[in-house]
Amino acid sequence: MNPARTILATALAAVLAAGAISFFAPVHAKAPAPRADASLHSYILLDRTGSMEPIWKEAVSSVNAYAEGLASLDGGPQVNADITLAVFDSQDGFQFDVVRESVDATRWRKLTDADATPRGMTPLYDAIGRIVSLAEKDRPEKAVIVIMTDGEENSSEEMTKTSAKAALDRARAKGWEVVFLGAEFSNFDDAEGVGQSSSRNMAVSKDQLSDSMNRLAQKSRGYATGAAPSVEWNAEDRSAAKEEEVKQRNGN
Repeated sequence: MNPARTILATALAAVLAAGAISFFAPVHAKAPAPRADASLHSYILLDRTGSMEPIWKEAVSSVNAYAEGLASLDGGPQVNADITLAVFDSQDGFQFDVVRESVDATRWRKLTDADATPRGMTPLYDAIGRIVSLAEKDRPEKAVIVIMTDGEENSSEEMTKTSAKAALDRARAKGWEVVFLGAEFSNFDDAEGVGQSSSRNMAVSKDQLSDSMNRLAQKSRGYATGAAPSVEWNAEDRSAAKEEEVKQRNGN
């Protein structure tokens, strides 16, 4: 046989063999890459009651830290994130004020004392009902509802524990995440009473509120992009938040 033809035939056989191997080889599905065009709406419900006065500065700073964390490009693709912030208390009746509404995280105007100051009592169930209603009106595909409080329900008039739980159950059924932060507070009976799992509740020392809210922003981004299926606190988060110290101070 002609040497040139022999070389050509050998090369052709190798190509065909490689193709056969490739054709019959098992195909392993790759995990979906985080979406760069992911969208999220975060709803922050901030307790403005009188007992928040000693930690108000830290609470305000932590809300700003959350907004900055959502807008950051560190740690993954950018998320198209909007933030709605509402504060609540009970003074001459239930008070629920939307301080920022559907604000792009990259255009966040820092929260200050000029926006809200502590006063009144804690109508937590009423406030939960209102913040869920806002989210349901907006109808985002993905949402994180963040509830920061330092005390227990004591003055709701519109909602009961049962109806507040029903509101949050509707939110959870849509795949939205609900997170409770106890600001120098570790009694989560109210949170658990409205259907919260312990993995989504965390007590936070006042000096760690900004760090914890920044961590929450990163978790929110992961949930938005699909890099994480949910938003939950882990042991590292709890250690950084000094949760055990808060429990000791509160006798829990």
